[in-house]
Amino acid sequence: SRRYARDQSLNSEMTEAVLCEMENGADCKLFASGMAAATALVQTLRPGDRIAAPTVMYWSFRDWLILFCRDWGIDLAFYTPGDENSLAIVLQAAPTQLVWVESPANPTWEMVDIARAADLAHAAGAQLVADSTVSTPLLTKPIELGADYVIHSATKYINGHSDVVAGAVIAAKQDARWERLCMVRVKQGGILGPFEGWLLLRGMRTMHLRVERACQNAMALALHFENFPGVSQVIYPGLTSHPGHEIAVKQMKGGFGGMLSIRFDGGKARTAEIMGRMKHFVRATSLGGVESLVEHRALVEGDGSPVPDDLLRFSIGIENIEDLIHDLEQAVRG
Repeated sequence: SRRYARDQSLNSEMTEAVLCEMENGADCKLFASGMAAATALVQTLRPGDRIAAPTVMYWSFRDWLILFCRDWGIDLAFYTPGDENSLAIVLQAAPTQLVWVESPANPTWEMVDIARAADLAHAAGAQLVADSTVSTPLLTKPIELGADYVIHSATKYINGHSDVVAGAVIAAKQDARWERLCMVRVKQGGILGPFEGWLLLRGMRTMHLRVERACQNAMALALHFENFPGVSQVIYPGLTSHPGHEIAVKQMKGGFGGMLSIRFDGGKARTAEIMGRMKHFVRATSLGGVESLVEHRALVEGDGSPVPDDLLRFSIGIENIEDLIHDLEQAVRG
């Protein structure tokens, strides 16, 4: 063999090349998980550096950020996604090296204007990282909007079959931070195996069909339940009632994603009962697969969760939409 397979394999390189082209990046590296990819990027920071992150984001990564930054002497500042002035105020407060955005933001789906965030970050001397897991490369291209790095939990829509755990980082250019990221990846060993790389490439062959269908189903479900009895709010960027709808229209092309959340009248107890009555929606933590999933995020995240306890998060799959609508109707009506 011409090289050691821990950090390089032909299967992974082919997948990286496709993702790099889809995101219009300069280079791409696969990781063993989305968390491995995200944490490696943060580990390019040095003690004394500063990172700005949204208050609403993937819960497990937010929790890790708080622990890691505290222990490694990195200043962590939170801004409010959906508030166009919040990030600017945070960046004015102190020198910042990295700005993290997640748009739409999981699980309450606030929209962040990536182009504006990139301008603010660059004016402050920082680089912008965009977690585009929910949007996928088919709907949003953060590098074209000014992002320096794009991250994906490739476990989700890119794979699409719930049988691979993987992550990816794509760089707009191969700069010093990118070289450090590649070093962290190799030395810590968070590498995707060759077989998983092949499975990921297999899943990507149907991504355009899966994402298109998920977007169609999610929009139909959101419209149907927006004013449904017993429903207090449907949160989906494709709805004109969504506060970030105009941003979504601007930066999401071809659909508004397969993720939405619904808040129900009656509080935590009734919301849990509704979830328990569903038959087609699988009660599970993940997203982006061909099957439709539901979870009670506040219960999953536990104490300290910013998510309302009357909210259910849905990952909409590719099933017949009438079956999904009927299932949720009967669950709400009881």
